[in-house]
Amino acid sequence: MTRPFVLAAGGTGGHLFPAEALAAELLSTGSAVHLVSDARVDNFAGRVAGIETHHVRAAQLGGGAAHAAHALGELALGTLQARRLLRRLAPVCVIGFGGYASVPTMLAAVSLGLPTVIHEQNAVLGRTNRLLAPRVRRIATGFPATIGLRPAERARTVHTGNPVRPELLVLARTRYKPPLRGGTIELLILGGSQGARIMTEIVPPALASLPTRLREMLRVSHQARSEDLPAAEALYRKNRIQAEVRSFFTDIPERLVRAHLAICRAGASTVAELAAIGRPALLIPYPHATDDHQAANARAFAETGAGWVIPQSELRADTLALHLEDLLGNLTALSDAAQRAGDFGRPDAAARLAQLAVELGFGSRPQGRAA
Repeated sequence: MTRPFVLAAGGTGGHLFPAEALAAELLSTGSAVHLVSDARVDNFAGRVAGIETHHVRAAQLGGGAAHAAHALGELALGTLQARRLLRRLAPVCVIGFGGYASVPTMLAAVSLGLPTVIHEQNAVLGRTNRLLAPRVRRIATGFPATIGLRPAERARTVHTGNPVRPELLVLARTRYKPPLRGGTIELLILGGSQGARIMTEIVPPALASLPTRLREMLRVSHQARSEDLPAAEALYRKNRIQAEVRSFFTDIPERLVRAHLAICRAGASTVAELAAIGRPALLIPYPHATDDHQAANARAFAETGAGWVIPQSELRADTLALHLEDLLGNLTALSDAAQRAGDFGRPDAAARLAQLAVELGFGSRPQGRAA
């Protein structure tokens, strides 16, 4: 029987999406893949054909003494469950993607002496991966420089990039076509997984404040919270702005390809997808992200010339309107930023991470950092 690869991930999209991308890559080579998380993994079942899913017990540390005691108990039970599972599966390598639900499986793998890799999606090492980094054999990063790694850990670190969804990968590096003078300008506005109310409160009024000539050229795709849809639609309609406003788009990759500019949060998956396709973005980091990791992600992207950053604390409709008027009137700046975004991207991140896991699992050492 073929020895499988085991992926361990937290139960949210930020952890599961890159795990999904790596799973698809490994499956394409004929490998068997098992995914371990908590009960939320059931929502993932069936997204990639051929993956076997398992849950183990886990709980997030924090809160009062009673909660901490409960969480430690769940962690201990989950680690025992994971040890039994890993003994049965005898995996080639165990790869963790962060999130507290990955901890039991990764600790079990370390205790059994199995080859282990963790992948950090953000530009700041997350809490779970800070716990695991001293214990695992290799650390893969989504960004070229990751804050929070100790010197000894950097020596075991490889920059692979962030794996992106297979349906987006087929569109990677689609050529950017700047808007024609006087032609349609495609804007994609994404509020992140929660729809970001501030994107609806600030961005539509800013677009409504643009000069009529520019406003009439816009075609907007805006992802917003369900309760904010009527107000956003009414404002766009009142100002004669072509806009499609939805709580969820099923064709984000295609809309991203068409976009001349994206206005969005700076989660790791969002930044990775912008870079994989090569699209400029105005990033508004979520200010309450753990360790302010979205601000770090946005800085890393913008410092290459791929986009621009506005802290949420400085976001106002009038100043955003002025910024957008400058950007949308400068086709060269948009094209240059698109080029820089593409240069920043790693469309082959899943393949790089798969290679790292294979080499580690079968005993050959990667030579230095991935280029």
